[in-house]
Amino acid sequence: MRTLTFRELVLMSVFWFALNFHWGALLTVAIPAEVLRFVPDAYKGRALSTVFASGAFVAMVTLPLIGALSDRATFRMGRRRPFVLAGALLNSFVLLGLAYAPSLALFTATYLLVQFSNNVAGAAYQGFIPDLVPKEQRGTASGLMGLMTMLGTIIAAVLAGFLMQRGLNLVLYVAIASVMVVCMVLTVWGVRETPLQRAEPFHLARFLRSFYVSPRLYPDFAWLFLSRALVMMGFYTLLNFLQFFLKDAIGLPNFQEATGIVSAAVIVGAMISSFWAGWLSDRVGRRGIVSLSSLVMGLTPLVFLARPSFQVILLFAVVFGLGYGAFISVDWALATDVLPSAAAAAKDLGIWGIAVTLPQVLAPVIGGPIVDRFNLVAPALGYIALFTITTAYFAGGAATVWKIRGAR
Repeated sequence: MRTLTFRELVLMSVFWFALNFHWGALLTVAIPAEVLRFVPDAYKGRALSTVFASGAFVAMVTLPLIGALSDRATFRMGRRRPFVLAGALLNSFVLLGLAYAPSLALFTATYLLVQFSNNVAGAAYQGFIPDLVPKEQRGTASGLMGLMTMLGTIIAAVLAGFLMQRGLNLVLYVAIASVMVVCMVLTVWGVRETPLQRAEPFHLARFLRSFYVSPRLYPDFAWLFLSRALVMMGFYTLLNFLQFFLKDAIGLPNFQEATGIVSAAVIVGAMISSFWAGWLSDRVGRRGIVSLSSLVMGLTPLVFLARPSFQVILLFAVVFGLGYGAFISVDWALATDVLPSAAAAAKDLGIWGIAVTLPQVLAPVIGGPIVDRFNLVAPALGYIALFTITTAYFAGGAATVWKIRGAR
């Protein structure tokens, strides 16, 4: 692989901004706010879990499948770019349907299409780093990825909170679609792939078997998967129910806009740590940074147990962000170090991506009933139970990353 210029690394990373602008707006602010349009307050936890879990299941299937297909693609544009192009365009179109859904069922069905199209683009896109970036530049590339992640999320969270609080949901979806298209064009234009000349003959049984990665043969990949899954269980439990926590436990009247502000505070902290953590990991190793960042994130739900003031919540949101930024950038670099196969990088990263999408299924399925049931016993008791479990998730992720032996 040739060494890439900084300009090439930036253009490659731009689509991370779009992907995280998309999910930063939807997951934290827009989807929880839309659910309140369709169901009574007492059932919001279960309704939210239905929407998030069904969408995450679609993502969990799409990521490795499209990743594997892009590994074998022989398009003249390259293996990855056609999927990024098609997925982003479809994603931008179906997003607009969320604003017009008249019922929870139709809203959920549209959301499934959003998940599918977005993950078609994302599954192929994440293959660019292992395909094109030399190993000695992957920490820097992961740091840029983390920076774009933070910028996309912070801008989306503030904008989404502002617009949803004022009932301007269509304007928000148009903005997300526009960002997706613009960033997709920049990345597809800026990345140069060498087309795959010939793919191996297709055999269905062999293709399906390729999705199984043996923990015995690849123990580092298995431990990384478990570590990331635990941390993401904590992250999505906190993320999915943040808006409801601010509404029920803290009693904020402008809880939608406040959710965007808290998310922005998280990303302020993350922006400080993301790029420099990736750069530092190239020099001192990755496992210690991943473990410490997971423990830092685990502090926040402990503080939330005390139902603090909004000012204290904002302070610890920044602390959480310091851990989150370091984790996102360095854990990605660690994944590229322990992939089972360089020739099937997108497929393997898709499998690794299940460590993110599976928690998106499980976190709301577990958390929604806990919130609804315990809140009936005593006000805000559901959040005490929920955040206790959340801290345990982060601690487990911090511990298991040390089981990886083949990377520092």
